[in-house]
Amino acid sequence: MNDYRFERQGRSLGAVALLGTIYAALILAVLYLDAAPWLMGLLALPTLPALRDVIANPSAGLHLGEDAIEWYSGRRAGSVSRDEIALLRLDRRWDTTVRAVLVLTSGKAIHLPQECLPHHSLLEAEAAARGLRVERHPFSPL
Repeated sequence: MNDYRFERQGRSLGAVALLGTIYAALILAVLYLDAAPWLMGLLALPTLPALRDVIANPSAGLHLGEDAIEWYSGRRAGSVSRDEIALLRLDRRWDTTVRAVLVLTSGKAIHLPQECLPHHSLLEAEAAARGLRVERHPFSPL
C-alpha cells in the first residue's frame, strides 16, 4: 500500500480574501462613516495571527506510512514508530473540531497539531487501511 501524505500551506485564497474584506470594511468605516481610527485598529487586532500566516506561509503536514507516522507544523515536528502506537483516538470537542491523539503502548498520549491533519474522516480511513486501531469519542471535553 502507498504511503499517505497530506500537506497544507498557511497562505490560502480564502484567508487572503477574508483579510482583504475585513481591512477594506475597516478602512471604509474610517473614511465614510467617520469611525474612530483607534477603534478600527482595535477591531483589526484579532486578524493579526491570520495575517502572520498569510505573510509567513508556514507549511504543515502528515505522513502516514507502513512503519511510522510523521508530522510537522512550522518548527514543530515529530514521528512515532508504528509498533509504538496502540491506537489513534479522534475526539470531537464541544466547538465541533476533531482532535487526533496517538495513544502509545506505554500509555503516553501525543496530541497531533490541528493544522497538520486532513479531514477526520479521511484520516480515520487512511489509518484503518494501514491497520491502526481507531477510536472515535464524540464530544470529549479534553
